[in-house]
Amino acid sequence: MSDERRTAAPDNTAVRVALWRALHVQVDAPPHVLEDEIGLQLVAPDDGWRSRGDMDPTGTSWFRASIVARARFIEDLVVEQATGHGVTQYVILGAGLDTFAQRRPEIASRLRVFEVDQPEPQAWKRRRLDELGYGVPDWLRLVPVDFEAGASWWDELAAAGFDPDRPTVVASAGVALYLTRDANAAMLRRLAALAPGSTLAMTFHLPADLLDEDKRAGMRAATEGARAAGTPFLSFFAPPDILAMAEAAGFKEAEHISAAMLNQRYFADRTDGLGTSSGEELLVARV
Repeated sequence: MSDERRTAAPDNTAVRVALWRALHVQVDAPPHVLEDEIGLQLVAPDDGWRSRGDMDPTGTSWFRASIVARARFIEDLVVEQATGHGVTQYVILGAGLDTFAQRRPEIASRLRVFEVDQPEPQAWKRRRLDELGYGVPDWLRLVPVDFEAGASWWDELAAAGFDPDRPTVVASAGVALYLTRDANAAMLRRLAALAPGSTLAMTFHLPADLLDEDKRAGMRAATEGARAAGTPFLSFFAPPDILAMAEAAGFKEAEHISAAMLNQRYFADRTDGLGTSSGEELLVARV
């Protein structure tokens, strides 16, 4: 890979998420919560990728479970809103290596899907989609936003054809952790002004004192690793706190989807102990 392509590639977090999703298919017994090896195809890692420390099947199982559970929950929500409520727009903030458009074209093609991300990683993704034969159909809009230069994701969405007067599903997975509290509040206020009938699904991380005791060391290690990589974790929320922020922003309804709820929904009948308790939970807010 050339220096140019190495520079433009997705960050380690996006790559890790894509690999964990593929690892779920490769090492966990069926039924799989989510079947996604397209992200693995996009990344095209070296043959030894499963030997990486952060791919240890046992030691990272609860992180892996969290990643596939949040993706499946959001996907179920999008399908429900598209097929049952006539929603025709889907916005993915911090899209990274999301593959909904490639895995579920029968649903995605009925929508206008907007993937918002930094310009260089998104250009890399566009190139890889072309190389793999997926391409970028007209209903999929890749929306590059240079956050470091102060660009407005809202303005760039509008320029890409987004209609704020039409009901929309917005997904924000793995983003709140890297934003300040003020930036999260500003994002919630902006999204609460969407058309009636719109829904936000947003992940957030619990403070360490709300984690199970056996998960705190893992979260400390992840926090230290993120800081060392230059992408520090900035915001943690207790559930009542994030619900209050959503209500203050102007959402009509706000619901907390806990890890226990995700486990009941997606892992209840498993015999291998796979389940999520990584401290990442969900806010679902409706306009």
